[in-house]
Amino acid sequence: MEMEVDIKKINEKIEKESAFIDLLTFEINKVIVGQKVMIERLLIGLLGQGHVLLEGVPGLAKTLAINTLSKAISGSFSRIQFTPDLLPADVIGTLIYNMKETKFSVKKGPIFANFVLADEINRAPAKVQSALLEAMQERQVTIGDESFILDKPFLVMATQNPIDQEGTYSLPEAQVDRFMLKTIVDYPNKDEEKSIIRSNLSGVQEKIKPVVSIKQILKAQKLVNEVYMDEKIESYILDIIFATRYPAKYNLSELDPLISFGASPRGSINLALASKCYAFINRRGYVIPEDVRAVVHDVLQHRIGITYEAEAENLTSIDIINKIVNEIEVP
Repeated sequence: MEMEVDIKKINEKIEKESAFIDLLTFEINKVIVGQKVMIERLLIGLLGQGHVLLEGVPGLAKTLAINTLSKAISGSFSRIQFTPDLLPADVIGTLIYNMKETKFSVKKGPIFANFVLADEINRAPAKVQSALLEAMQERQVTIGDESFILDKPFLVMATQNPIDQEGTYSLPEAQVDRFMLKTIVDYPNKDEEKSIIRSNLSGVQEKIKPVVSIKQILKAQKLVNEVYMDEKIESYILDIIFATRYPAKYNLSELDPLISFGASPRGSINLALASKCYAFINRRGYVIPEDVRAVVHDVLQHRIGITYEAEAENLTSIDIINKIVNEIEVP
């Protein structure tokens, strides 16, 4: 009985503490029409202290979304346009020699912000990508022989352009794994696009005001861990992850020739964490199977390798995840 009382208590606490999510979403929606999934994923990344990789054609408000989010949270924002001639120093910063004082001083790069947009990350060479990914992983940067801790919260949203792959450097699997979520951003529907045209041509610019403090976000990041996850849900998550590695054990032997590698333990951690964040965003203090199913594609699609055979059959990692999710029994 005691356990149930606790869940009720956690639920009330989370419901109260997550009220700012509505304010934040309302504020962001002043500028961004539709794209509910993208905004939700950014919030999951923010609350789960993860990073988000967005893939979509240009012009779908990816830049606008993270910029708007940073304004609504009164955080600092910086945008790095990745190009083939970019150097690691252009991202993290460098030492500059001061003639007057005859010593080196540190000039910090654009990575020193709460919200960093890494635009078209696949346009930059490996050296630059790894500098960014190291900062994402370690949350610190070394310039010269000094280390600097990055500001909190620290959210990197990288964008990847699926068309026009000429002269791009695809992200290595191990590096893609560092993104908590990979989200495919889709076109708006007709009604949404009508609103987009109208608001763009009206000449009226909605002002975004900060509705949430950095302090509130940091508190929420801690609170997310308190969201209750039943052991049955944990087992459900593990079944999904293990089915990507050993499909035959889960009555899915037809997937064996289609998967080249399954999700890593980082996949399980992020699936559990993203499910808790999703529950939090929906103002609930406990995780239900629907939360797991809502985030599973974005957590796993970049963590499963598909074989040439799968490609020949036009199957993507999303199709594989669908087959797994449909097969595994829901608690």
